[in-house]
Amino acid sequence: MSVEAYVFIECEHARSKEVLDKLVNIGGVKEARMVTGPYDLIALVAASNFKVLGDVVISKIQAISHVKRTLTNVVIE
Repeated sequence: MSVEAYVFIECEHARSKEVLDKLVNIGGVKEARMVTGPYDLIALVAASNFKVLGDVVISKIQAISHVKRTLTNVVIE
């Protein structure tokens, strides 16, 4: 079973571009963009299962310097 999720990422002030540059090099990140609103970045992440998805979000995305918090929304279609 494969799973996709949109991960909303809040960054420290003026660090969005720096985080984006690291984010796009993470395995499983299919697309990432800077956005306006309460979050600074949105990434589409694909994984083989929920455990792998969790590992990508927690061990890779949240580990990037200057990431303050994330919100993960799993695609259900």
